[in-house]
Amino acid sequence: MNHYGDKFKKGFTLIELLVVIAIIAVLAVVVVLTLNPAELLKQSRDSGRLSDLSTLKTAVSLYLTDVLNPNLASSTPGYTGCYLSFISGNATTTAKCGVFVGGGTTVNASTTSLLYRKVDSTGWVPVNFSQLSAGTPFGSLPADPLNNAAYYYAYVATATSTFEIDAFIESKKYNASGTADAVSTDGGDSTSTYETGNNLKL
Repeated sequence: MNHYGDKFKKGFTLIELLVVIAIIAVLAVVVVLTLNPAELLKQSRDSGRLSDLSTLKTAVSLYLTDVLNPNLASSTPGYTGCYLSFISGNATTTAKCGVFVGGGTTVNASTTSLLYRKVDSTGWVPVNFSQLSAGTPFGSLPADPLNNAAYYYAYVATATSTFEIDAFIESKKYNASGTADAVSTDGGDSTSTYETGNNLKL
């Protein structure tokens, strides 16, 4: 009878298995702490915000060059109005246009969920993008990923064809002094928002 192979049939001991499990647990905790899923979600939303505002800026700029008599504001609050991406009544809107330094700004937000993303000047941006000769660049107006009282988009324009669009940034990466700082490097005058447009001093 051959017992030669029996001495090589060894398994892991309980101690070895526990050590391996402990090492895997420590590595998992380190990975979770390093990646920080909550911060990654914030960065993802901020990336969307930057993309949305870039698209809006391009659309408004195209509107200014393409339409014969462009109108950047509605007839109600007009050029003293600040337009917000969230629905009126969604939150307390007093002083929400404080992101703009211009005096006399008032709040104007769309009143219904059916209207606030329309591209025909009845949405939260009061520009009639359907007048563009090539057609509207998007099916509906973008809105902030959270779109609440703390995170929203804001738009203001002047009668001299200048405009500014702002967004609030929530991640460390895109905020002031972050590795991809979009707030203090945008050329605007606000230290709390990302600003874009053709006049960042409104």
